[in-house]
Amino acid sequence: QVQLVESGGGLVQPGGSLRVSCAASVSIFSLYAMGWYRQAPGKQRELVAAIASSGSTNYADSVKGRFTISRDNTKKTVYLQMNSLKREDTAVYYCNAHLALWGQNYWGQGTQVTVSS
Repeated sequence: QVQLVESGGGLVQPGGSLRVSCAASVSIFSLYAMGWYRQAPGKQRELVAAIASSGSTNYADSVKGRFTISRDNTKKTVYLQMNSLKREDTAVYYCNAHLALWGQNYWGQGTQVTVSS
């Protein structure tokens, strides 16, 4: 089984920063590509950032230059550092683990990020 547990969400003011974390209970964390998705009310789930096993990253255009995804294979944790937060960043943020070999996806329960003054 693969379990993903997000943490670090909360309320932050516009322009502020927040770091969300995702701890993965997997045997070999380094095999998985990891990603952060978000879903706001009335909107479709969208990819925010992803990091491959190789360390290669990609970001949604809306967060480029503001968000940084990273992973710590020793701690089996993926992070999303969010800076210069905007109201439109408000959403439930979900952690995703992808095993390309089998096309498998695993999801965390989500953590709420609210950007409001």
